[in-house]
Amino acid sequence: MRKKILHKLIRITTIPLSLEKLLEGQLSFMNSYYEVIAIAAEKERLEKYGRDNSVKTFWVNMTRKITPLEDLKAVLKLYRYFITEKPLIVHTHTPKAGIVGMFAAKLAGVPIRLHTVAGLPLLETTGTKRKILNFVEKLTYSLATKIYPNSFELKKIILDHKFTTNKKLKILGKGSSNGINTKYFDPKLYSEKDNEMLRKELNINRSELVYVFIGRIVSEKGINELITAFKRLYNTNPNVKLLLVGLFESDLDPIDGSNLEIIRSHKGIISVGYQEDVRPYLAISDILTFPSYREGFPNVVMQAGAMNLPSIVTDINGCNEIIKNNINGIIIPVKNSNSLYNAMSKFQNDPSLLEGLRKNSRVHITANYERKQFWNLLLAEYKELEKQNKSSRE
Repeated sequence: MRKKILHKLIRITTIPLSLEKLLEGQLSFMNSYYEVIAIAAEKERLEKYGRDNSVKTFWVNMTRKITPLEDLKAVLKLYRYFITEKPLIVHTHTPKAGIVGMFAAKLAGVPIRLHTVAGLPLLETTGTKRKILNFVEKLTYSLATKIYPNSFELKKIILDHKFTTNKKLKILGKGSSNGINTKYFDPKLYSEKDNEMLRKELNINRSELVYVFIGRIVSEKGINELITAFKRLYNTNPNVKLLLVGLFESDLDPIDGSNLEIIRSHKGIISVGYQEDVRPYLAISDILTFPSYREGFPNVVMQAGAMNLPSIVTDINGCNEIIKNNINGIIIPVKNSNSLYNAMSKFQNDPSLLEGLRKNSRVHITANYERKQFWNLLLAEYKELEKQNKSSRE
């Protein structure tokens, strides 16, 4: 029997880490319905991703910085590749992959050109750089046939800035770029013995209240405010720990030097660097502290919720959609270490608050953000666009 020839679906992110984490499992799922090709920078890591996920890969050099000459080279390389491969769909994520991928796809005549917006880094910039980024964002959207903000608030921001029209925008389900696998992020997978071993390794006592942060250790994630708030909290009652899980990015958005020194020397702060599997760290923690300045639809807040942790988050898009104030977490103003301290103090002073919010955390995530449900929504979207494209050509 002849094997059915599948249409080609190309997915592009700036770096493979986004494929691994933000879109975990999604491309392998789509491989049953399309011939999927993953494109990103960092050749060796991309090729490993391809082997691990049984998808084809194509390497293109891209960076998160403004590099016009290198970006033009990437556009030309992608254009030639698209002309050869003739994909039905090109779907981009992250700002640099968006402009480069959409530009090349438009030039090559790719019929379905999709871009997911999972956050707007430009919101934290000013001056000439902001003007350039605004222009690039508008251009990316104009080259795409459909834009997918991954939160309702993000859609509102896009419309407020007049980056595109409402007609071009669509949110899948209740938000997110990938949903969450609640069978994988499940606290029942970790026994008290497992948790005690990790606590011992990290020098955490069972009686200590553990606040955890997971993400890049950079200024825009609110790390400066978090260190300030925690230091103050520790001085009030030292029976607390702050667990930092993530990479320091000193080249792009470094935190204050004084706070870097505090992280290195403070008795209550434990930094474990980037971890492939964050679940064990969530399993030994009590509250996620996530005082970010901007997000799309943060995976870590869903992950923490699925692991039965309430969260302290800032009042920004994505975060304020996953967290319902005083139901499964606490929402605080952005860039406000005093409000963060007050929220952290509430959990320290009132154990019943922690237990009350914990009861709602996993239930809320499993009911609204299950991963396979999101994958099926995206697949249905692809199929509908495919159908529309076919009718327009007939």
